[in-house]
Amino acid sequence: MSTYQNERTALILIDPFNDFLSENGKLWPFVKETVEAGNVIANLKKVLTAARKHKIQVVYAPHRHTQKGDYLNWKFFSPSHNGTKNFTVFEKGSWGAEFHPELLAVEGDLIAQNHWTASGFANTDLDFLLKMYDIDHIIIAGMRANTCIDSTARYGVELGYHVTLIKDGIGAFNQEEIRATVETNFPNYGHSLLSAEEFIKTLES
Repeated sequence: MSTYQNERTALILIDPFNDFLSENGKLWPFVKETVEAGNVIANLKKVLTAARKHKIQVVYAPHRHTQKGDYLNWKFFSPSHNGTKNFTVFEKGSWGAEFHPELLAVEGDLIAQNHWTASGFANTDLDFLLKMYDIDHIIIAGMRANTCIDSTARYGVELGYHVTLIKDGIGAFNQEEIRATVETNFPNYGHSLLSAEEFIKTLES
């Protein structure tokens, strides 16, 4: 029997943008190795399909669609933003800021407000949406392991959610970043660490 009450569980897909996951994306050269080695796109598709089949709410937690000058006057600038205050990854109105064609939202999915830095919860309506749907278990997958994934998962625990990480449904700039999240960080605060196949089997058991 599933350990998840499907009606109280949500799959949170973080930043499945073309800039990350498509061949001509601005960040594709940096993430290609881990995304291809981990079969991340295929695993995300499997998890999305299974979630929708089992009536688990799908929620997208996308990064802000940037515009030139967004970060120029920030008091404390995040080094994760490619080291430049002219950060224009996921640029507003661009192809790179669209979701990967194999990971598009469908009717019934929710899209939370765009986050500015790493956490999908900070200064967005993600927590509000989950509470409105009476959700207390969240499954996290997407990009990027040691920034948005780690930050959103940790924040979710702090807010009182049961948090599962899909360990082969995340990408990063290198394998060391994946290992830091999967082997060191998440096991110290998260509740369940599963592969895509393990999660799907849990739903179908």
